[in-house]
Formats: sequence, C-alpha cells, structure tokens
Amino acid sequence: MRIVGSLCALAMAGMVLAQVAPLPEPTATAQGTVFEDANGNGVRDPGERGLGGVAVSNGLDVVRTDRAGRWSLPAWDDAAFFVVKPSGWTTPVRPDGRPLFHYVHKPAGSPQLRFAGVAPTGPLPESIDFPLRRRSEPRSFEVLLFGDTQPRNLREVDYLARDVVAPIAPQAGRFAFGVVLGDIVFDGLDVTEPLVRTLGTLGLSWRYVIGNHDLNFDAPDDLLSDEHFERVFGPAYYSFDVGGVHFVVLDDVEWIGTENAKRENPERARGYYRAALGPRQLKWLENDLRLVPKDRTVVVMMHIPLNEVRERADVLRLLSPFPSNVSFSAHTHTMEHRFFGREDGWQGEGRHHHIVHGTSCGSWWGGLPDERGVPHATMSDGTPNGYGVLRVDGGRWSWEFVAVGPASEGAMRILAPDALSASEVRGTEVLANVFGASELSRVEISVSGGPWRAMRRVERPDPWYVQLVERDKAQVKLPYLPLPGPSRCTHLWSTVLAERLEPGVHALRVRETDLWGRTREGLRTIRVE
Repeated sequence: MRIVGSLCALAMAGMVLAQVAPLPEPTATAQGTVFEDANGNGVRDPGERGLGGVAVSNGLDVVRTDRAGRWSLPAWDDAAFFVVKPSGWTTPVRPDGRPLFHYVHKPAGSPQLRFAGVAPTGPLPESIDFPLRRRSEPRSFEVLLFGDTQPRNLREVDYLARDVVAPIAPQAGRFAFGVVLGDIVFDGLDVTEPLVRTLGTLGLSWRYVIGNHDLNFDAPDDLLSDEHFERVFGPAYYSFDVGGVHFVVLDDVEWIGTENAKRENPERARGYYRAALGPRQLKWLENDLRLVPKDRTVVVMMHIPLNEVRERADVLRLLSPFPSNVSFSAHTHTMEHRFFGREDGWQGEGRHHHIVHGTSCGSWWGGLPDERGVPHATMSDGTPNGYGVLRVDGGRWSWEFVAVGPASEGAMRILAPDALSASEVRGTEVLANVFGASELSRVEISVSGGPWRAMRRVERPDPWYVQLVERDKAQVKLPYLPLPGPSRCTHLWSTVLAERLEPGVHALRVRETDLWGRTREGLRTIRVE
C-alpha cells in the first residue's frame, strides 16, 4: 500500500495566501476495507472478499488498498474519507440518486449554522469500510450535464421539473449518470433536498458540484462553508471512474467570511467568495491524478470557469500528461468554449478544451412566463435554457447542448426580416445564434436552394435577446423576475445577402459543422414583396 504525497510536501512557496485554511495536523490513523458487497446489504459479511488496488482518500493523501482490500490514512477531526469508485463497480446509491461513497468524520459535528450541517459522528470508527458491487460499464456511454439548476423556492423546483426533467424522462435510461455543475440551489439551502428528489425521479445516479450559491454564508471561513453540502452530498471534491474514464469533481469556490473580509477591508459589510482551490485540494488533485494511467480520458468538473481560478496554471499542468481530457464549469449563465494554451500553463499537445456550460435555470428562472406558466429564462447571450450531453467512446469524447422549452428553436436561431422588398434584399444582414457552437465550428448558409457559403463569426449581443429584454421589461410582473442585460455572444455568425431574389417565399438554410464533424441545420423563411 503506497501513500501518494505527504503533509510536509504541502509547504508550497507562495501558495498559502491570506484566508486559506491551515493544513490539517493528523491526530489519528483511519483504516478500513474496500470489499465486494455480494448481497448488496452494505455490510461486510463473512466470505465477502476485500478488493485490492482500489484508491481511497482523506481529501489530501491517496492510497491503494492492499491485496486484502485494506487501507489506512492519516485522520483529523474534520476529514472526509472516500473511495474512488473504479470502473466496473458501483457504490450503494440512495433512492434519489445520491451515491454513498464516503464517510465524513466530525466528532463534534458542524457548528450551529442557519442551514444544518453534519451531526456529531463521535470517535473515529475502528474500521471504515466501503462496499462495492459489480456493474457492467461499457466503454461508450453518455453523461447528462446540468449547469446551474438554481431554484430559490419550491415553485422554481417545479419549473425545473416541467421544463427540463419531464422532457428527459422518456430517454433517461440512455445516460450512465447525471451531474449538476454547481449552484444546485439559490442561497436557500432548504430547497436542496426537494431539488435532489426531483432529479431522482429520472432514476439516475447523480454527482453534485458545489457552487457559490450552495454555501453556508454564515460560516466564518472557507473550511466551514460547505457543512450543509457535506451533510447532503459528502465531500466537496472527489473523483470516480466510469467505463475507463476518470472523473474529477473540484470545489473552486473559496469563501471569505464576513469577519475576515472586514479585516481585509473595514468597509466590507459581508463576506464574499473567490475562485480558488487552496493548497490542500490542489495537492489532493496531484495525488489523485498520479495514480491514473496516462492513456485514460480525464473529465474535470467545477463550478466557476477555469480561467478565473487562482491555481489555473497548476490545474492545467496536472492535466497536461493526459492526451484526452476536457473540463466543464457553469456559473456565468452563458454558453462558451474556451481553449487554454502555453500562455495559460498548458504543457500538453494542442490546447486544453474548457466548456462553460449553459444553465438549466437559464437566467435564474427569469423572464415572461410561457403558456405553461414557466418563464422562458433565456440566457443573456441568447441561448435558451437546457442541458448537455457528454458522449464518451473509448479515448474520444464529444459534447452537445440541448435547448428546451418553447424558446429553444432547436439547434439555432436564425435572425432575418420576415418580409422585405426586392430592392432591400442585397445588403440585408442575416445572423445565426448557433447554440453550443465554438470558434472551431464551420457555419454556412444556403439562400433559396443556392450553394453553401461561409458565414463569419462575430462577437456581440444577440439582437433578438436585446429586443426580448425590452419586451419583458414592459410586461413582467412579480413573482416573475426580469432578465439580465445582454452579454457578448460567442456563438453568433453573420452574413450579408448578396443574392437577387424574386418576389415570393425563400428559404434560408444555415448549417453548422462542429469540431467533431457533426452537422446541424436550421431553417428560416423570408418573404420578398
């Protein structure tokens, strides 16, 4: 059994900044067994064998079990121990889809906070055992991804159920598991469990990322800001394997409590957050990835986009040895692909692909309600709310965004006048907001059956969304929320009509070929008078 890394290695020069929690001092040694739970009762019964070579962590060090499935790790009075679920196995899963893969050790429990944390766990158990059961996991599979679900009350949980969950339900069986990329709820942590039960109706196992709106805001510091999250979900960062792919969940939200914030600036009235991992989590990530074969695909999931994270260069360095890798975030309530190169700390081939995922709540469940009573919730770059699908096939991966609701318009929104005179055709701009597209997409237009020609990518607000904001300002009444102001859209393409069109109805067809070679088409008609 080999421990990867040590506490002394964490004295990294320049990494321990103000407000960063001190590194833990071990007070005991935790030990246990990872075993094959043949009868599925969660308890190791006589004859159930230990499983060797399985990774277990205390949130800092990472070890592999010995031949008998035994492990031991340093322990302290606020530690979370978890098994790194290997491919071809499953941990127990609650009826609502939350996996049981961890043990949180808090002898005295969480401090008194507005939203309850972990109850006192008492002394360290003599043995912390992790049950696993065999499960067939194909090398080709799909993962369901939700950006910020973020309901602030039960009414908005119902919006999610009707707008996003219900359309997925008939096809839920195609997904290996689901992920919520943070901002599970919107500050009101008492909505967390109703939200979890709603997602649980899909019958999937779910993995959750902590977001800035999932914190205990009355916590004095970052160390205690995830007490509610730990009670409901377990550790705020962890990893697991599915179908030969290594998935990593990071906590990149660092909470600066009110008192600490006031010490930084006496004029601050409340605490705040920033995008950072901290030295303990960063060292854990290094230890975790050190045990992963370099030919594996690595998928990293966080809440705040990677470019904002203080340790961005370190994360990119650690991912560089893996030829097949991708990372996801959410947070911005827009949809964008970002590519990181040498100037950002990337040391591998090409560039690292980071996807800022569109959200399931769109613009925080804002905007004018549709005929179902559900706000259209369009995001500020003109993208409808929706979900993502990550497809993995061996060492290759691809992704797509799926828009939902009446405002979705399928794969794209084509903007052109409904009608114009024959003399106005030439010189008229046509725009296409291609949902989920990247700078590597090729977008073309065919006018009235003519040849395909390239459109030019532009970065500016979606004019349709600009008009939508103005419309909603005049109509939205409480309890519906106004839309945010327009933002830059990175998936907008433009062209100017050069054709001479006779009076009549003409088809504008727009075709996207994405970076994986897949094509999607949209259609818009215009009437020439």
